[in-house]
Amino acid sequence: MKPAGVGAAILALAALPADAEEAPVPYRIVGDAIPAPLTGRPGDPARGAALIGERHQSLCVLCHAGPWPDPHLQGTLGPDLSGVGARLDAGQIRLRIVDPKHLDPATIMPAYYRLPDPGQNVAEAFAGRTILSAAEIEDLVAHLASLKD
Repeated sequence: MKPAGVGAAILALAALPADAEEAPVPYRIVGDAIPAPLTGRPGDPARGAALIGERHQSLCVLCHAGPWPDPHLQGTLGPDLSGVGARLDAGQIRLRIVDPKHLDPATIMPAYYRLPDPGQNVAEAFAGRTILSAAEIEDLVAHLASLKD
């Protein structure tokens, strides 16, 4: 299966979050980061931790392992996120969630805050929508940036 097919399959698995936005707010990429938060408030690390474990919305633990409950249910397709906050700053983490394809066009990780490409095969509920809201992205960033060990 081609990487785009895997990404489309991952998108189809997720349930559309109630607060997903119709269109993403504008953001600016600087190097390998989106330095400015997508919202006017800091993310909540506790909400981010809960979202990481949500197997029907963020899908993070389907591909990534980290310091969360139920390690036997965590994935190994993506990098282990333990200590990611010591390796990457918040802006770098933000870009990797918002649009990982900006850094690696062949990645199977979906862009959580980018509209699907025209003609991309996605579930009807995701047509013209982002997977996560700006606030959810910031919650994930806050949690992941706190993982220093």
